[in-house]
Parts: sequence; structure tokens; C-alpha cells
Amino acid sequence: MKVILVNGSPHKHGCTYTALKEVADTLEKNGVETEIIYLGTQPISGCTACGICRKNGKCFIDDEVNIFLDKAENADGFVFGTPVHFASASGAITSFMDRAFYARGNRMINKPAAAVVSCRRGGATASFDQLNKYFSISNMPIVSSQYWNMVHGNTPEEVKQDEEGLQTMRTLAKNMAWLIKCIEAGHKAGVPLPAKEEKIYTNFIR
Repeated sequence: MKVILVNGSPHKHGCTYTALKEVADTLEKNGVETEIIYLGTQPISGCTACGICRKNGKCFIDDEVNIFLDKAENADGFVFGTPVHFASASGAITSFMDRAFYARGNRMINKPAAAVVSCRRGGATASFDQLNKYFSISNMPIVSSQYWNMVHGNTPEEVKQDEEGLQTMRTLAKNMAWLIKCIEAGHKAGVPLPAKEEKIYTNFIR
């Protein structure tokens, strides 16, 4: 069992990483392997809607998105972390997720996912809602916690003082580990995945 965590902050070991590391450490203690992917500080292009990924299974821009998609094939769950920039997710992770989820194919369907948000003071719930929309349109079970998945602080040291926030991260990790194990037990017991209907597209313009 493995969970991939994506750090969408420009700071490799900043506040967002501090939250993700708390999740990762707790997952590891519960028998789940983890890997944190750092998107870096180089610009990540947004989706151009060219449709090439629908034909060959990867984006024509060969960067962190394709690296993630290769790893996602064998992952059992995902956590996407972002700092708050103007009451929304970072531009880097937004561009990353636009492309990754458009090109996802069957790599992430029916696999648990969660969003983690870091902020100094406000804008966390708006950013949290933004990331959750990627999961809810992708047939992915959303893992919750005892509170919305957020930490507060302007530095990693301040985040470590947010005891409730860190506990929320640990509870999130325990819930994700439990759900992944339940899904695995279901597979072993012969419980099939939900039957998929052919998708219906409705155009309201007549």
C-alpha cells in the first residue's frame, strides 16, 4: 500500500511540507508507504486542452505531471497540499492538477484522496474547497478528518505549534490508512468496483 503526497508550495520544506510530513509519518506508522513529490519552483504550464493526453495517456509537456502520472498507476491513495495564495490554491498546484486530472485516465478512479491546506490566517476553506472539486468529479473517495484539513502558521515552527492542526493531519492519515486497508480487504473478498455507466454529456444550449 502506498500514498503519494504532492507538495504544491514553492518552499520545499515550508509550512505545507510540515503538514504533509505529519500525514506521511502517521501513514508510515500505520503500515502505508509514502512518497512526497515536490513540484519545485520552475513554472508549471496550465492545460492547453489539446487532447493529446486522451490519446497517449500522458501530457505532451514532459514535466512533473507525467512523473506523477507514472507513479499514480501503482499508488493506492493521494494527498495534495497547497499554501493559500489570495484565498485560493497556489498557481503551481492548480496548473499541475488541471493537467494531471485531465490526463488521469483510470489511474486514480476509486482511489482515496485528500486535500491539505496551509495558511497564515485566512482563505483556507476556499482553497480546501477548490482542491476537493478535483476528487469529487473523478470518482475518488474523499478522506476527511476531525476538522477541515488545514494548519495555521507563517513558518514551519509556527505550524508545529498548531496542535489542533497537526492532530487533524494525524487523524486524516489514520482515516486514509483505514480506508485503503478496507478497500484492499474488499478486493481480496471479491467485492467488485462499482459498475461504470457510459458517460452522458448534456448540452443545455439549444
